[in-house]
Amino acid sequence: MNFISKSQIKLRFVLLASISVFLLSTLVQSLYAQDTEKNSVRLKANYFKIMDSEVYFNIAASSRIDRQNVDVANIDIIITNEIEDEEIELGKVTTNMKGEAKFVLKSLSAMRPDSTGLYTISMSFKGNDAFKRASKSISFRDATIKANLITKDSVNYISATLLDTAKDSILSDQLLNVQVQRLFRNLRIGKEFNSTDENGTILVPIEEGIPGVDGNLTLEVVLNDSDDYGTVKALVKAPLGTPIVDESTFDQRKMWSPRNKTPLFLLIFPNLIIFGMWAFIIYLFINLFRIAKT
Repeated sequence: MNFISKSQIKLRFVLLASISVFLLSTLVQSLYAQDTEKNSVRLKANYFKIMDSEVYFNIAASSRIDRQNVDVANIDIIITNEIEDEEIELGKVTTNMKGEAKFVLKSLSAMRPDSTGLYTISMSFKGNDAFKRASKSISFRDATIKANLITKDSVNYISATLLDTAKDSILSDQLLNVQVQRLFRNLRIGKEFNSTDENGTILVPIEEGIPGVDGNLTLEVVLNDSDDYGTVKALVKAPLGTPIVDESTFDQRKMWSPRNKTPLFLLIFPNLIIFGMWAFIIYLFINLFRIAKT
């Protein structure tokens, strides 16, 4: 009887230990699965076209982690041109530390529209150990802005016409911004809202006295973030500005100039003091050597 009792105790102990190990391993796997749960990625893309220049897409990747929006850096995003049942890969771009990327095409001819003139572009992320796969598609049509300078009654104007390229038709009741390029923030001129007329045209006067390098201004006519056409921009060079007088002392020998433009007195006097101190020290050593010798 005692032997049977001890065997039962051992059996119960082994069974209890097995159940404990099983529960512990399940708990560890559950915690590990929670730790390695992948986060979702949200992609945002905008289309930009600069007339007679480049076409590009601005892409941003973000994720919601611990109730905070976090930029997703160093992920590869594949850009694809979708045409009905066909997919043409245009290239790949990697997001920077801000989760942003810029994919540039030489011209719109690198992409193909469908039979209605609609371009469909897909941005896709295949996923990795930390994030799930994600994709974003945008569609747009090709628009053209024709801008030029005219003079009417001794007043300078910029005239711009907005066209649907595929349909070769004018676009009326569209808002165009006219602005002067600046280093930090562009200077808007004309009305706050310039809507194209029945001919798809706007006419905006150019104010006098706008400063420009050598009197040259770079004017921008912008269709900004349109639902159908994206952002389209035309640049016009205009020698209509007031020449800027360069009052910078950056290349002069001033206290705030770069190291290679140090004022001469700061080079001469400190060096004279240093050489004088060393000359005095050398003189003392020479005299000490003479005294010791005698």
